Amino acid sequence: MSELDDIRSFIAVAETGGFGRAAQNLGLAKSVVSRRISRLEADLGTRLLSRTTRGVAATEAGLEFKVRGERILADLVAAREAVAQASGVSGRLRLSMPLTFGNRHVAPVLGELARLHPRLEVDVEASDRYVDLIGERFDAAIRIGTLKDSSLVARRIAPIHAVVLASPAYLEQMGRPENPSDLAQHECLLYTGTNSPDWSFRVGKRRVSIRPAGRLRSDSGDTLLAWAKAGLGIVVLPTFIASDSIRDGSLVPVLWEFPMQEHALYVVRPPGAYVPGKVRVLIDLLVERFGGTPYWDPCQIAAREQGFTLGFVPGFETDIDVHQPA
Repeated sequence: MSELDDIRSFIAVAETGGFGRAAQNLGLAKSVVSRRISRLEADLGTRLLSRTTRGVAATEAGLEFKVRGERILADLVAAREAVAQASGVSGRLRLSMPLTFGNRHVAPVLGELARLHPRLEVDVEASDRYVDLIGERFDAAIRIGTLKDSSLVARRIAPIHAVVLASPAYLEQMGRPENPSDLAQHECLLYTGTNSPDWSFRVGKRRVSIRPAGRLRSDSGDTLLAWAKAGLGIVVLPTFIASDSIRDGSLVPVLWEFPMQEHALYVVRPPGAYVPGKVRVLIDLLVERFGGTPYWDPCQIAAREQGFTLGFVPGFETDIDVHQPA
C-alpha cells in the first residue's frame, strides 16, 4: 500500500501548503512525508510541487494528479464500505457540534445513531469553536448561520429562526419597543460569539441594522436566556433555545412585525464527491429528525395563540458570517 500512502501524503501537502503541516495532520515525521513525495515524483517523472514565498504549491501536473488521486482514495473507501455494508456502518465518526444546540438537540440523535449502528464509534467535540475540518481531521461538523467556507460540502438540514424577546416584567417596567430604532432606549443582552454584533431587521423592503447596547454580555445562549427571563433586558435568541419560554409565557416576542434573517442548520464535510457511510447515516438521521418544520418551532403556534405571528424571512440574507447563539 506504499503507493497509496504516497498519494495521501502528496494530497495532504497540496492541501496544507507545507510539508510540516501535512506531516502533523498525518501523524508522521516531516522527513517521511518528504521522502514519499520525492519517490512519487521520481516514479511519475515529473515535478508535482513547487516552492513559493508562502510555502508549497501544486504544479499544473500536481493539480491534475491531486484530482485523480482523491478519486482513487475515495474509490478505495467506497470499496471497503461496500464490502462491510452487510455488517452495517462501522469506523470512527469524528464530529464537531455547537455547544447549546448540540447538547439540547443533537446529542439524543447521536445516541440513536449509536444504537442503530453498534459498530460505529462516535467522537464528539461540543464547542462553539470554529474547527478546521481538514486540518483537525474531522469527518463532519454541525454549523448554524451563513456558511463562509465554500470549499466545504454543505447539506442544509433545517431553518433556524431568531426572535427578539423580553420578560413581561421588563416590558411592564421599561415599555415595549414599537420599532427597531426604539432599541436604543433599552437595555439589550448581547451575544459575543459572533463577528456581527448588529441586529438586522426587515422594515418594509429595506434591511435595517441596529447596534444594540447593554452592560450584560455572554457567548452562551443559555446565559442570555436566564438573564432575559430575570427581566434584565431585551435579547435576540434562536427558537431552539427560546421555544419553551415563549410557550410558558416567561418571555414575550417583541418587534415581530419586523422579521429577522432566517439562517439554517447545516452539516458540512471536507470536499469530495464521495460521502462516507458514517457521514451519510448521520445526515439522513438529522434530516429525519429535524427536517421540514423543526419540532422546536411550535413556538409559532404559541405565538399565534397569543395574537401575533413571528414573521421570518427565508430569503433575507447578508454577506457576512453569522452565528446564532448556540
